[in-house]
Order: sequence, then structure tokens, then C-alpha cells
Amino acid sequence: MSRRTRNAGREGGPPPAPERLPVDVLDSHCHLDIMGADVDTALAQAAAVGIGTVVQVGVDLESSRWSAELAGTYGQVHAAVAIHPNEAGLGAASDEALREIEALAALPQVVAVGETGLDHFRTEGADGHRLQEESFRAHLAIAKRTGTALMIHDRDAHDDVVRVLREEGAPERVVFHCFSGGTDLARTCAQEGWYASFAGTLTFSSAGGLREAAAVLPPELLLVETDAPFLTPVPYRGRPNAPYLVPLTVRALAEVTGQELEALCTTLTANGRRAFALA
Repeated sequence: MSRRTRNAGREGGPPPAPERLPVDVLDSHCHLDIMGADVDTALAQAAAVGIGTVVQVGVDLESSRWSAELAGTYGQVHAAVAIHPNEAGLGAASDEALREIEALAALPQVVAVGETGLDHFRTEGADGHRLQEESFRAHLAIAKRTGTALMIHDRDAHDDVVRVLREEGAPERVVFHCFSGGTDLARTCAQEGWYASFAGTLTFSSAGGLREAAAVLPPELLLVETDAPFLTPVPYRGRPNAPYLVPLTVRALAEVTGQELEALCTTLTANGRRAFALA
């Protein structure tokens, strides 16, 4: 099933707005197009609770074009462009498609190549895995040529993602979107200087290992995201997610790491600007 068609099943109305954060924080990964929401409304709701900047992420050519166009229109939006691993596993990362991704990645409003990487959960079989890895390597090279961050989708593929990064030589800035590893991957990220972006999954009762990983990561490598409209934080899991719900994850991260909320927000903002080379 395409990433762009999996918004079905989001039940219930939009959750209420959480308390505003003391310092503005960046949503490092969202899909405003898949949300289907009015962009002006979504950005205003986010800004009202301290989410003044978002990274809008493409998953195929259509959404990557849309993301770049949106970021060129709104100063508080930055874009990431790529062919998603699930799409790549179906053969979508053609030479022609990759050339267009590289052209988009060279635009000033595009700050990352992603989401790209490996997904051993949805893509099965040797051929699908081969196509994903070829696409991942191609996107990694594009990130290096364009000087953008590499935004990684890693699902049930931690060892292979790390292997490819080391074989190819990672770009200067790497972001593990929706970090899903344990303490071993967290320590690898700490060693390599790779960013780990935490989504609403951090708040799930089943995510004890994820919270342990967050606790061992250096604060300067932490980011937060929604992955909206997916992965809505507790207590609204299953309802539609949106950038204005980032504060729920930030507060959970503060509790996990033992950091004071305002200090953590300041760190997250600095990390986001550094990870995506924002002025």
C-alpha cells in the first residue's frame, strides 16, 4: 500500500491543542499533503503552540514537487524530497525519477533528501530489498552532491541502514526520522554524530526500549517530529496527527531525558537549525 494512501483509518476529530511550549521548536518531519488539511490553518495552529517551523516531506515525485513548491511559498516551511523506500521497492526510483529528485534537492528551500532508506517490514523479497538498497545509495549520493541532510526511513532494517551508510560514507548531516532503534543504534548515532528524531511513538506504552534509547543519546543529537498524520502521541493515539501536537512529544522527551522543558526546547531548536543548515 502506498504511503500516500495510508491516511485511511485515522478516526475521531482533531485532538485539542496542548499547552504552548516556552521556546519554539521545529517539527522535523510532517506530511501536510497527506493530512489533507488547509495549510494556512495547520501552520497557524502549530505556531500558536510554539511550533514555528516545519519540514514538509515528500515520498514520491508528486509529493516532492508539492513539498518544494510549498516551501518556496511559506517561509516557515522547508522541504525534503525523495522516493520513499516502499515506493522504491516497487521500482519507482527510476533513473529519470532520481534525476528529478536531484534537481529538486538543489533548490534553496529544500533542506533534506528524504525520506529514503530501508523498510524490511512492508517490502518483502530479495528483489524488493535490492531495489530499496539501490535507491538508498542513490539518494545518499544526491544528498552529498547537493549538500543537504539525508533523512532516513529505517523500519526493521537498522543493521543494513548502518552498513550502507558506512559503505558509502555518510553525508555530513544524517537524520534518522521516527527513530525506532534501541540503545545499540542510539550509541551508533552518538558515535557517528547522526541525529535521532523522535515521534509520538515515544509516548506509547509499548515503547520502553525507545525511551531507553532517547535517554542515552547526547542532547545535541535529539530532534522531534510528528510524521503527521501518523503516529499521534498518547493520549490521542489513533486520531489524526498534526504539527500542533509536537509539544506532547517534547514534554515526554523532557521527562525521559530528565531535562528542564525550556532548556530542552532551546536545544531542540538549535539542533534543528544545525541538522538542516537553517539560517
